[in-house]
Amino acid sequence: MSSPASKNSRRPLALMLLLTALGAVLVLTSVGRVWAHGVVAGTAGGRLEVSATGSRLTGLPAGLALVAMAAAVAVFAVRGAARTAVGALTALAGLGAVAGALLGATDTAALDGEAAGRLALAGAHAEQIGHTAWPWAAVAGGLLLAAAGLLTVVRGRTWPAMGARYDAPTRRAAAAPRPTDSSAELWKALDRGEDPTG
Repeated sequence: MSSPASKNSRRPLALMLLLTALGAVLVLTSVGRVWAHGVVAGTAGGRLEVSATGSRLTGLPAGLALVAMAAAVAVFAVRGAARTAVGALTALAGLGAVAGALLGATDTAALDGEAAGRLALAGAHAEQIGHTAWPWAAVAGGLLLAAAGLLTVVRGRTWPAMGARYDAPTRRAAAAPRPTDSSAELWKALDRGEDPTG
């Protein structure tokens, strides 16, 4: 049965995982949606509507959301100062996603490129540019990722970690008791290809 102290240390861990999952889902969902739209004058006098998704405007938020997700998994494999460093990386990834979303929301180069592609011209300029709310969803997701990272920095040292059986073999070998002679002989027989039970 787990003690109240271990339950209390797991609540922030669960909150960090929830913040990371929600933040990453927000960012990754939003970059696939239309962030900006406009119109461009066609060659025959008509007007064409053009739009650009978040991933066309900037690849930074999606990439950093994936970094934050990987860091959340790494939290279980490290302890102490390494866990604090992983938390700092997650916070920086979240803030980078926020910055990328804000910069991408104001960039019109992708719309101009879309307009040029639709008209099969070397260059074109989109007009009447409007923006959707999806960049703000990416900003919110980045803030959630940053909060998860800060929570890891502040509370991560008290969280449970993987057991010693997942440690590197050299560390495990130093900490493990030496096998008895009989068990060592069994392993040696197995290494030679013999059946020690026969």
